Amino acid sequence: MTAYILRRLWQMVPTMLGVIMLVFFLFNWVGGDPAYILAGKMSNPAQIANIRTQLGIDQSYVVQLWIFIKQIMTFDFGASWSTGEPVSHVIMTRLGPSLTVLVPLTILETLIAIGLALAIAFIRGSFTDRMVMIACTVGMSVSILVYIILFQYWFAYKLGLFPVQGWGNSFSENLLRYSTLPILIGLAVSIAPSLRLYRTFVLDEINQDYVRTARAKGLSETRIMWVHVLRNAAIPIITNVMSNLPALLIGAFLIERFFSIPGIGREVILAVERSDFPVIKAITVYVAAATMVFNLLTDLMYQAVDPRVQLQ
Repeated sequence: MTAYILRRLWQMVPTMLGVIMLVFFLFNWVGGDPAYILAGKMSNPAQIANIRTQLGIDQSYVVQLWIFIKQIMTFDFGASWSTGEPVSHVIMTRLGPSLTVLVPLTILETLIAIGLALAIAFIRGSFTDRMVMIACTVGMSVSILVYIILFQYWFAYKLGLFPVQGWGNSFSENLLRYSTLPILIGLAVSIAPSLRLYRTFVLDEINQDYVRTARAKGLSETRIMWVHVLRNAAIPIITNVMSNLPALLIGAFLIERFFSIPGIGREVILAVERSDFPVIKAITVYVAAATMVFNLLTDLMYQAVDPRVQLQ
């Protein structure tokens, strides 16, 4: 196990270097000269030259690349161009609000989708099964913007059950008050595709030989579904959940923007609007690193769920 983890960590190095090179050259060649962005419209060549010297972009690409690598290793990307706040502080302070919404959302979505998939598997092929699949297809066809507008209007504005938007200083207040409606919207959007996918995983296992053997031994259908089928369907479910975790941080930008949640997704949108390159580069690199780490955790979870899986 230890040798496998060390080997995977070593394999991440060239991948991470490739990501760093790609981000560096994209922002240097496509992003334009940041000195002109920072100087503004009312600037002169002396001001632009001074800014280029301060940023280090008047040096060779090799030196700039080494500076970029050191920034990643030290978690120090300098200051935000738009607010002057240290980029590391921006990421750390915005990560908490995002996780406050996304962690409960992911847990609830996974548990509800798995439970519904197993329940539907009991009545597979029935009229109820077909109607649930039709409802899921309709739900997947509706834009998240429609859910946000309808939920905000009815549950927040008309009924007053939740605040329309905002964020507080207390974790319990944010979790129980401000995050509730965004989590409900996230569930309404994500359960339909997850349910369809998990139902497919479960139905694939139901037709396997070990299920027929379990039935022949007299095991109840409930035990077969919740113990044997779920255990073998867990591997593709884990793959789906873990692969979506890094993207959730960025994918929640609409919810964070509409509900004024000061999270990572909202910060990315603001950074793009302001051409705040240090923030964009930092988040891009660390999301890539998080993706590789989650892939490693996924492989380790495979063996925890199914001891037959050999990590080589």
